This record gives sequence, structure tokens and C-alpha cells, in this order.
Amino acid sequence: MLETFIRIAPTPQCRPTSEREICPGEDKLSGFVFKIHANLDPKHRDRIAFMRVCSGKFERNKYYHHVRLDKDVRFSNPYSFLARQKDIISEAYPGDVVGLFDTGNFKIGDTLTEGESFYFTGIPSFSPEIFKEVINKDPMKTKQLEKGLLQLTDEGVAQLFTQFSGNKKIIGCVGELQFEVIQYRLLHEYGASVQFNTLPFYKACWITSNDAQKLFEFTRFKSSNIADDKDGHLVYLAQSEWFLNTERNNNPEIEFHFTSEIHKEAV
Repeated sequence: MLETFIRIAPTPQCRPTSEREICPGEDKLSGFVFKIHANLDPKHRDRIAFMRVCSGKFERNKYYHHVRLDKDVRFSNPYSFLARQKDIISEAYPGDVVGLFDTGNFKIGDTLTEGESFYFTGIPSFSPEIFKEVINKDPMKTKQLEKGLLQLTDEGVAQLFTQFSGNKKIIGCVGELQFEVIQYRLLHEYGASVQFNTLPFYKACWITSNDAQKLFEFTRFKSSNIADDKDGHLVYLAQSEWFLNTERNNNPEIEFHFTSEIHKEAV
């Protein structure tokens, strides 16, 4: 079955970026992080960023350019994975997935290159449809909870929003099961016990405007529906499709975006 899958699976394709199209046959390396997993090995509390190679050749211990952070990084122990087995590799090619040990430098969508400054566009992102407030059941574990929320939402299956100067934390997901997984992992990996209270929101929209005063007034009047995402970008939490359409019609100076990709900037 594996041999058949390899035979019929498509070969690596060209991918769009913020500057130009990148094709697998190019000499210089490029790739993007599409998944992050914390505590893959609970005994070591490690964090692995999974990067798909899009062009060129990835080599162990070679410096590459981290576009978002505008700095060079190298990896002494890149991994390949097969089920639960992981092996250190020396090189990888377009279509390969490489596991990179991460100390918190990566976010989903980050791009590595050999010097060029661009980022891959169209990395899957989403606007959550289920929102729940995080209630800390053990105040003595506040630091563990905050660390767990940041790391687990970095993995991309859930999004973290904060309201009222960070005092109210909201998790947004697309399915109920994800909340159960987060609750379980917070308890067993970070020792933080939480419960979730459902909130009456329908959709999260990232908001931008060329008119700073209009944006300020909107966020002030709609403070109970305004939150910050993990990167400090403003988000409008709409109660229903009708409320969202009404606000869009009443505030033509403000743009409502269903993904956060609007905030990416090529260096």
C-alpha cells in the first residue's frame, strides 16, 4: 500500500510567496513551518517545529535565514519522523518534512530561506467558531496555566484571545473535541486544572483601518467584543452573522479579516 501511495502521490509543487513563486527545482533552500508540537517527549519537555522543504536542499548545521525574526539560525539535530520513531538526518529535499528543535522561535507560517526575504502565503489559518473562557481552578498554578496556554495554542489547533488587559482569556476552536484535548493536556503536561465557559460569539475577525481615530472609537464603543490575539492584533468577536454584517456596513473605514495573515509583513 505504501509503494502504491508513493507512486500516485503528487510530486512537490510550486508555491506562492509574498514576492514570487518558489519551485522545487531552485538551488537555494526555502521552507515553511506548518505545525508545532510541545512536549512530544514528555520526559524532556521538548518542542518541535515541523518544516516542509519547498526548494533547494536542507543541510544539518548550516545557517538559514529566519525571515520573521530577521536572524540566522542553524540546527544541529534535525529529525525525520516515522510513527513514534525519530532519527537525526543530515539533509532533506523538497517534499520532505523536517523536525526542528524549537526554543520558542517559531510560529506556524514562519519561513526559512538562504537569505531571501519572503514568506509563503496561503498557509492554512482559520477563524474560530466556538469560543470559551478559560477558568483557572487552581490559582496556585497560574504560571503553569499561562505557559500551557501559550505553548498549546502555538500548535495551531486553537487560538488564544485576551480581553481587559489580559485578565480574561478566551480559547477559540473549530470543534468541541479540541477543548477536551486542551483541558487534558493542560492538566497532565502542565499541572493546570481548568474549566471552560461557553461564550456567545459566532466569529472572530481581525480588524484594521487606515483611519486610526475610527479604529480607536470602534474598539472603545465595542470593548466587550474586542480582544487581542497572541501577537497583540485587534480582533472583533461577533455575536452573530447579522451583528457582523451590521458592523461592516456601519463602519466602512474598518476592514474585517477572517484570518490573521493580513498582519504578515515581508522583511
